[in-house]
Amino acid sequence: MKNIRLHGLVDVDSKRIDQDAKIPPETLKGLKSLGLFGMQIPEEYGGLGLSNTMYARLGEIISLDGSVAVTLAAHQAIGLKGILIAGTDEQKAKYLPKLASGEHIAAFCLTEPGSGSDAASIQSRATMSEDGKSFLLNGSKVWISNGGLADIFTVFARTEAVDNDGTKKDKISAFIVERAFGGVTNGKPEDKLGIRGSNTCEVHFENTKVPVENVIGEVGGGFKVAMNILNSGRFSMGSASAGMIKKLIEMTAEYACTRKQFNKKLSDFGLIQEKFTLMAVKAYVMESMAYLTAGMMDRPGVPDCSVEAAMVKVFSSEGAWICVSEALQVLGGLGYMKDYPYERYLRDSRILLIFEGTNEILRMYIALTGMQYAGKILTGKIKEIKKGNVGMALEIFVNQFRDSMGRKVDLGLVGKDGVAHPSLEESGKKLEENIYYFGAAVEGLLRRFGKTIVDEQLVLKRVADVSINLYAMTAAISRASRSISIGLRNHDHEVLLTNIFCTEAYFKNNYVMAEIEKYAAENLDDSIKKVAQQVLEKRAYICSHPLERTF
Repeated sequence: MKNIRLHGLVDVDSKRIDQDAKIPPETLKGLKSLGLFGMQIPEEYGGLGLSNTMYARLGEIISLDGSVAVTLAAHQAIGLKGILIAGTDEQKAKYLPKLASGEHIAAFCLTEPGSGSDAASIQSRATMSEDGKSFLLNGSKVWISNGGLADIFTVFARTEAVDNDGTKKDKISAFIVERAFGGVTNGKPEDKLGIRGSNTCEVHFENTKVPVENVIGEVGGGFKVAMNILNSGRFSMGSASAGMIKKLIEMTAEYACTRKQFNKKLSDFGLIQEKFTLMAVKAYVMESMAYLTAGMMDRPGVPDCSVEAAMVKVFSSEGAWICVSEALQVLGGLGYMKDYPYERYLRDSRILLIFEGTNEILRMYIALTGMQYAGKILTGKIKEIKKGNVGMALEIFVNQFRDSMGRKVDLGLVGKDGVAHPSLEESGKKLEENIYYFGAAVEGLLRRFGKTIVDEQLVLKRVADVSINLYAMTAAISRASRSISIGLRNHDHEVLLTNIFCTEAYFKNNYVMAEIEKYAAENLDDSIKKVAQQVLEKRAYICSHPLERTF
C-alpha cells in the first residue's frame, strides 16, 4: 500500500510508524506546518479556527493513519480543549498560540491506576500553599496519550473546596500544568496492540508547583470540566471511522473485482457482495450521524449534544470494528499478512470501543440521560392523576388500549405534508412506529422500576441500543431526503442504503422492545445473570468436559 499523502505535502509511512512504534520527527514537523495541531483553535490565537463540521471533514483524511489521528486528537480534542471551552482570556492568550503551532503539545491527564471509567474516584491531590498563590500537585496518571511528548497537561486532582454553605469538601479541580514547572516525569511508552505510533505512557507529578491562575474554571469544578471535554469530542469518531471504511472499500473492491475463484470473480459471489453492502451502509449511516451532530454543535450558543455525540461514538466504533473484520475476510489469508494494511487497521480500530468512554459506560449515559427527561414527563402525569384528573387517567387508558389493538402511528414525518422524501416513505413510517412504541416502552419501564432503573444495566443497554438506532435512522433519512431534493449525484444509491438500514434497524428495535417486557419469551435476563453468577463464583468455565464419564 502506498504511503498516505496529506494535502500532497506530508508523507505518512504507516507501516514504518507501526513497526517503529513512533511517529518520525519529520512527519510531526509536516503535520505542524499544515496547521493540524491548531484545527479548532481560533485564528486570533494562530489556529485554523475550524467549525465542528470542518473538523469532522478533516478527520476523515487524518484517520487513514490511526497513530497520527490519535496523536492529533489527544492534543486538541481533549488535551487543550479545557483551555478552549473553560479557560480565561489570559490562559488562552498564554497557551493557545504555541499549542496551535505545535511548538507545544498537549495531553489530557485523568485516568489513574485505581480509576478508569469511574473518573470521580481519582486520588491525585493538589494542596493549596500557605501563601495561597499556588497548589502542590502530587499523583500518577496512566495511559496518557502524548504523555511523553507533551509540554502542557490538563490535569485533574482532588482539592479542598468550600461549598456554598461554607463547609469544606473534597472536590476535583482541573489545572493547566507545564512540564517546565518541574516535578513532572513520564514512564516509557506502552507497548500497545494498535495505534502503536502514538505515545502512551504514565505521567507522574511530584510536588509540582502550579500557580492558582492555572486552575481551569473554578476550584472544585473539575469533574464538570472533564465531562464537558470528553462529551464535546466524541462526535468526530463518526467521520473518522467513515473515512477509514471508505478507504477500505476502495482497496477491497479492487481485489474482489480482479481475484478469481471457481472461474468467477470474487465480486460475483453473493456472500462477498453482502460484505460490501454492509460496509457501505455502515459508512453512510455513521457519516450521516456525525455530520448531523456536528451541524447541531455549530449552531449559535452552546447546544448540549453530549447524548448525540455518545451515540455517534458507540455506533461508529462498533461499526468500524465489524467493517475492518469483513474487509480483511474478503482478502482471506492475504488480509492476515503484515504485507497488507488490514491487520493494522484491525488492531488500530479495537481501541475505539474503549477510549473516550467505554461503550458500556456510554450506553448507560445515553439511556439514563434520555430516561431522566421521560421520567419528568411521567411524574407530571402521575401528579395530575393523584389530583383527581380523570381526563389524564382516561387518556393513558385509551392510549394503552389502542396500542394493544395495533395503533396506526402518524408523527408527520411522511405523507402529503411530511418532511421525508416520498421514496423514503416506508423508512419514515418504520421510524415513526419505532419512536411511538419506544416511548410507550420507556414509560412502562419507569412505572415498573422507578428510580431503581439505574441498577438495571441489561434493560438500560436495550434502551440505549434502540435510542442509537432511532438517531441513526433519523440522520440517514434526513440526509437522503436532502440529497434527492438538491439533486446530488447517486442520490438513488443513498435511498437504497437508507432503506436497507432502516428496515434492519426497525426489526432489531422491535425485537429489543419485546425483550424489555419482563415476562416476554425473548427476555432472558434472569438466565443471563444466573449463568454469570455461577461462572464468576468459580472464576472458571464450570461445565464438565464432553469426554468425562461417571462409569
